[in-house]
Amino acid sequence: MSENDWVTGKVSLTIEGRPLEMQMTVPANPVKPHRMLPIFQQMTNAFVDVSVEAVEAEGKQISCKAGCGACCRQPVPIAETEIYQIAELVEAMDEPRRGEIKKRFAEAVEHFQKLNWFERMRACVELSKTQTREEATKELEKTAMQYFYEGIPCPFLENESCSIHEARPLACREYLVTSPAENCSNPSAATINKIDLLIKPSRTLRQLARTQKFVEFGVLPLIRALELAEKFPESFVEKTGERWMADFFQNLTRSEIPRKGQSATTDGVL
Repeated sequence: MSENDWVTGKVSLTIEGRPLEMQMTVPANPVKPHRMLPIFQQMTNAFVDVSVEAVEAEGKQISCKAGCGACCRQPVPIAETEIYQIAELVEAMDEPRRGEIKKRFAEAVEHFQKLNWFERMRACVELSKTQTREEATKELEKTAMQYFYEGIPCPFLENESCSIHEARPLACREYLVTSPAENCSNPSAATINKIDLLIKPSRTLRQLARTQKFVEFGVLPLIRALELAEKFPESFVEKTGERWMADFFQNLTRSEIPRKGQSATTDGVL
């Protein structure tokens, strides 16, 4: 792309008194939302870093590191846009790696279909419409733990490390703990201390460019990405990078994104 195909802007945030300034370069021309994922990933990393600094200022340390993949056996929730990013990422792999990764996806889906786990997760979503938030959350956590105890690793987990670390979903970037790494093999509220992120972009991403195609599925776990991408071809609208950023930023912070050449300060706490 030429220089005229990009637009650069700066956004200044104040998150619980902590300043954060980000300069972002986005496509000037209309693009699909999953083309914006590298930028949303960059934003998420910046938000996570702010939260990590706050935790470390309290004398705590993040225990997550390469080779510690216990959390990679959880039902990672992804956004519609991430479905197609993951599918494209796999298709771009060389053989025989592409075939092996696809096989892992298919085997994971088959395993949980036999357990009717997807139906249980969908029931949790429906329960949230009739029960209190506390009751619905308790059932959701119970169902998520059922998934975890099956011990099925993420298709991208290799040698207990993420093989797509730079392109991993936003939800993965937001999951960090300060409790001992060995506790993650048998997690509970008493043994796991998760970082309470000040801002969680993954929630915003799940609302961005959302269509009605996946409503019946409820939560979209990562292992269904290839299956769903094949069954439901991508049909997103195109918008300029500035417009996607405006939509994302407004949803994230409940405030308008500044126009070109301006900066903004907001208490972006969710």
